[in-house]
Amino acid sequence: MRKNKKKQRTKNKPNTVQQSAPNDRRAFLRKLRNGTIALSLVGAGGAFAAVNVKCSLEEGDLTKVGNGMPTIVQIHDPQCPRCQALQKETRKALGNFDDDDLQYLVANIRSTDGQAFANKYHVPHITILLFDGKGELTKILRGNNTRDFLRDEFAAHLKASARS
Repeated sequence: MRKNKKKQRTKNKPNTVQQSAPNDRRAFLRKLRNGTIALSLVGAGGAFAAVNVKCSLEEGDLTKVGNGMPTIVQIHDPQCPRCQALQKETRKALGNFDDDDLQYLVANIRSTDGQAFANKYHVPHITILLFDGKGELTKILRGNNTRDFLRDEFAAHLKASARS
């Protein structure tokens, strides 16, 4: 009977070689999964940043004023909370318009081009300038405004620009 007990004991003991292999495989698969997730997140973040940089560069191109499309230019200081609030409201108001109807540009007064643009029209930050397709200034909106007010102003600007 002793032999039977020994056999039973050896049967119950785990084989260390067999136990380590599944753990290594599981650890590898776990690392592979985590690495894939991390790579996806980093890639998505990079794509988001690239789109934002591209939009910022396009919005900062003030030479587009007068290119045949009605234009909205915000005189903007990126460090000003009121300017940021106006920009947020402006973007939401522009959500109702097609990109082919109005173009939105930003004159960053922290840059030399943006400061020169603001000085040319004698306006401070927290201001929106409305231009027709020929580049003629048609209206100045000063201070913070709600998206509803801005939406109505942009619609009226678009109608007036279509008539001229």
